[in-house]
Amino acid sequence: MNMKRLSECTGLAPRQIRYLIAEGFMPPPTGGRAHADYGEEHRRAIRRYARLKELGFPPAAIRVLLQAREGVPFPVADGVTLVVAPDLHASGRAVEPIMERLGEILPRILDAKQTRTSPNTSPNEK
Repeated sequence: MNMKRLSECTGLAPRQIRYLIAEGFMPPPTGGRAHADYGEEHRRAIRRYARLKELGFPPAAIRVLLQAREGVPFPVADGVTLVVAPDLHASGRAVEPIMERLGEILPRILDAKQTRTSPNTSPNEK
């Protein structure tokens, strides 16, 4: 799609899209200047940027988060931080399967931690 179509799809002005490219928040188009072509990865990058901006992150923090190899940390509860791969932000991926898996894993992790740290359990009983 061309710049005009990308602008219509995302609601961003072409100037804002060029800013995101210039600042490295999204990749440059394929096809060069005369035949610039934007695809789904560009729309995902715009959604990701917009979502992080909605969460209150300034552009400098968004840059750091998107460059993070290990993911973006989101504190969920005291002692629990969810680390999400940067490419998943606003990716449109279904949340339900992830929530199901977290529902399976988190109780096991917390139960294991409680068992290990129980004051009535000696190190040899583990």
